[in-house]
Amino acid sequence: MPMKVQKIVAKKEAGEKLVMATAYDYHQARLADRAGVDMLLVGDSLGRYFQGGDSYLPVTVDEVIYHCRAVARGREQALIVAGMPFGSYHVSPEQAISNALRLIKEGGADAVKLEVAQNMAPTVKVLTQAGLPVMAHIGRMPQRVSLWEDQPVCGTDEESAWELAEAAQAMEDAGAFAIFMERVAREAAALITEKVDVPTIGIGCGPDCDGQALVFHQLLGLDGAENPPQHVRRFCNGDALFSQGLQEYCKAVRNGSFPEASHSFPMEEGEAKRLY
Repeated sequence: MPMKVQKIVAKKEAGEKLVMATAYDYHQARLADRAGVDMLLVGDSLGRYFQGGDSYLPVTVDEVIYHCRAVARGREQALIVAGMPFGSYHVSPEQAISNALRLIKEGGADAVKLEVAQNMAPTVKVLTQAGLPVMAHIGRMPQRVSLWEDQPVCGTDEESAWELAEAAQAMEDAGAFAIFMERVAREAAALITEKVDVPTIGIGCGPDCDGQALVFHQLLGLDGAENPPQHVRRFCNGDALFSQGLQEYCKAVRNGSFPEASHSFPMEEGEAKRLY
């Protein structure tokens, strides 16, 4: 039975840590779900980690819907959060509702995530008043990084830390069921987690958040990077493992050890003789 938003919120109240990972297809969702993650994020990061692009901006609502459908088929209990792509909620509240509805109705997502500044609280409120669960993303915003100079870490001084805390509180007041934080200084993230009653999910924000998120390919060492970002811990070296398996496959085909007789399907008894 898929998890509901209320259970995610209840985990904070119970002091239980939440686990989120990205997923872009059926097999990733199945593996992460069976491992016990609470939430699967189908975000526009698929533009980089699935499509191989260098920007999140080109990702469309239709593409997120496509991947959400695949992820929905692979999950049994995790909550699916669909990241709303750049330009899918900026024009008007009506546009935001229309696209959020599509992600949930057509994609099979349980909630949506959107990158927000404090002045976007009205958009979040419109969505939640329409009955749509919203996770509000503050701190570093990958969609804007492609347009403006990157800010590696947010909330590194007192003023900006309080600005983030006020933004988080504004999103909670607007009805967001959770706050997603990216690359927020640890102390600022701890402050935000203390100030809001809804769960905080951090990626690169330190251990004081109510939950943690990582990209599937990064945590499993499948991203092809020589050195992972500072906030990432690789829990296995997937690149090396997969490379070894593929190399063994190539070797076996070329030396004739694969396929063996047991890997083929014979004709009915006596029928092969009729061929000659």
